[in-house]
Amino acid sequence: MREGREITEAALDTAVERSIQRAVFGGRRDFLKLVGAGTAVAALAEVFPMDAAKALAQAKLGPPEKKDLKIGFIPITCATPIIMAEPMGFYKKYGLNAQVVKASSWAMIRDLSINKESDATHMLSPMPLSISMGIGSQEVPYVMPAVENINGQAITLASKHKAVKSAADFKGFKFGVPFDYSMHNFLLRYVVAEAGLDPDKDIQIRAVPPPEMVANLRAGNLDGYLGPDPFNQRAVYENEGFIFMLSKDIWPGHPCCAFAARKDFAEGAPNAFGALVRAIVDATEFAHDKKNRKEISAAIAPRNYLNQPVEVVEAVLTGQFDNGLGQKLNVPDRVDFDPFPYQSMAVWILTQMKRWGYIKGDVGYQKVATQVFLADQCREVMKSLGYKAPEKNAVTHTFLLGKQKTFDPSKPAEYLAGFPIKRTS
Repeated sequence: MREGREITEAALDTAVERSIQRAVFGGRRDFLKLVGAGTAVAALAEVFPMDAAKALAQAKLGPPEKKDLKIGFIPITCATPIIMAEPMGFYKKYGLNAQVVKASSWAMIRDLSINKESDATHMLSPMPLSISMGIGSQEVPYVMPAVENINGQAITLASKHKAVKSAADFKGFKFGVPFDYSMHNFLLRYVVAEAGLDPDKDIQIRAVPPPEMVANLRAGNLDGYLGPDPFNQRAVYENEGFIFMLSKDIWPGHPCCAFAARKDFAEGAPNAFGALVRAIVDATEFAHDKKNRKEISAAIAPRNYLNQPVEVVEAVLTGQFDNGLGQKLNVPDRVDFDPFPYQSMAVWILTQMKRWGYIKGDVGYQKVATQVFLADQCREVMKSLGYKAPEKNAVTHTFLLGKQKTFDPSKPAEYLAGFPIKRTS
């Protein structure tokens, strides 16, 4: 039986290598014939967590190389699967003694992870891309095997701005976003530019840690923010602001936060990494089921996690909420949870990093997306746990705002060229 198992795993490893070759080289036989398959695999291993990919593909993992793990998180509902996996036993289910460690800002999350003070981490989905490219920080290769939440953000304005009717009225406003390399920043810029305003000239945008957003609204330091929950709902709860627009009404199903790790951790401890990814995917699918949302709210609301009133967390997770304008709304997909990291999402993020001048020079859109967003590996994990997984790594995405309603990830340069307001030509 042992011999048969080794043969099966060897065959699976070969299949994984071939799958990755196709993803990166597009099945270019001339290239493989020129350098040889062995050289191609060695080259791939330099940029891709090959050992971790093989471990994730295995139906059964070996014992984790490290059981006691620290996972960084910011206290926002986007991190729901990462947080709930501790009190609700998902980490233990996969043989891990994982502790979630709260951080106050995204810069702190980044630094804890880069300095190896955390083993894996909650990140904004643009962060593993930017850090892997050395943009805004030292260059450290990261992998992102799972998205945490989709939707779940909002533009919140101070109560004094209830007369605002459209984003064109934002001229002169001071806005907060959680971090430069965030979906919040790129979605806010998208909305403002589509309204005809230049986000670098007609408004002010500054990074504000999510837990400080409501206080800054109250103090008059901000006119609004595109931020994560529960702080949109908390502004309503404290009568300091109102929800102007949900992010799902910009890009339905957009990614926001994610589960990420340094590439060296994924490669150096593939069984521990594989167990972590399974725990996260399992918790994410549990959170996707709306009948579990109230139970989850009670689990993550306490002081050591979100430190929020349960009713505020419930309003976000159930989608039954007061918008601050006297309206009681029922929006079940206000936030949702889907682990699959479509590489087309990464390509869109990279177009916006290029659009606003965060990336200088040429961009290897597909290469970076493949290296960081581990779609193939997430699919294998989802299937191994009995969940339905998308068959494609990239799809077109539909926007509800703007002239370019459809994003085709195979044509990023053409898409970028279609924006009249941008920092790059």
